[in-house]
Amino acid sequence: MKSSHILAALTAGLTLSLSASAQEQATTASSNGSNRPIPTSDQMFRKTIWRQIDLREKQNKPMFSEGKEISRVIIEAVKRGELQAYKGDSLTSTYTPQEVSGRMSYADKGNELSEEEKAAGFSADDMGGGDDWGTPAGAKKAAPKTERRQKLDAAGKPMKDKKGRAIYETVAVTPPPAAAKPKPNYEYRYKDLYEIELKEDMIFDKKRSRMYHDIKTITLHVPSAAPGNVSGIESPIATFKYSDLVKVFRNNPQNAIWFNAQNDAQHKNLADAFELWLFNSYITKVSNPGDSMLSDVYGTERDGILAAQQTASDLVEYEYNLWSF
Repeated sequence: MKSSHILAALTAGLTLSLSASAQEQATTASSNGSNRPIPTSDQMFRKTIWRQIDLREKQNKPMFSEGKEISRVIIEAVKRGELQAYKGDSLTSTYTPQEVSGRMSYADKGNELSEEEKAAGFSADDMGGGDDWGTPAGAKKAAPKTERRQKLDAAGKPMKDKKGRAIYETVAVTPPPAAAKPKPNYEYRYKDLYEIELKEDMIFDKKRSRMYHDIKTITLHVPSAAPGNVSGIESPIATFKYSDLVKVFRNNPQNAIWFNAQNDAQHKNLADAFELWLFNSYITKVSNPGDSMLSDVYGTERDGILAAQQTASDLVEYEYNLWSF
């Protein structure tokens, strides 16, 4: 009798230990941005994939409706302090709301001199137009300022005349250089921020026998063609945990909507839109030893796009073959 009680106690302890271990594993996995983490022990296959989403595409416009843009929902949540921004999809360091605002801003360079004008000898003092290079039309150019100073000899000593009186002279006064005015910064419109990068793990769960898209992070980008982006290079603004975004979308149902153009009574939450995969994307990178983009691996942007289509087909075929053998 005593041994049976001991065996029952050991069995109960082992069960609690295993359940606690599974719970701990799932909770820890959520720190990487996953909203519904799958325990590592249940993962038969996993591949990390990066996708690009262009919100101007017809299929993606429900996420980018007027006044309800996903970029607006995200940035305004950051400014309210409701959402934490990260410096990359490794999620190791963070941005402040002020830093995020600075990264989505650009300086007004419309009134700067061109390289040709600089080469011709013009300077910032010549800006402003008019008939005298900076002087408004009809206005007279101000005369240079002068002042009387005691004349000095070559040794720097004050000079005097024969009667011992100080000798003065009139000299032009050079005004101190004007302090450069800081260029005003402007934030990009939410409509200008139409590029999103999504990082996910494609996982085949052997316990539930199906493939899952486990979204980890979402990154907002300044497009290369955005007005004010004089560099012409696409640049990331900030990265966000998908699990944090789901909370923001659920807490703001009036703004975080996927617009249903067929039925205004059936708009969906953005969190549901991602879960149901109601958007179009193309693969830009698949986990590899060199951490290289597909366009870098295959040499050109065109070949990278073709490789993205082939990669998507290969992943579907891989899942199909799991059921065939």
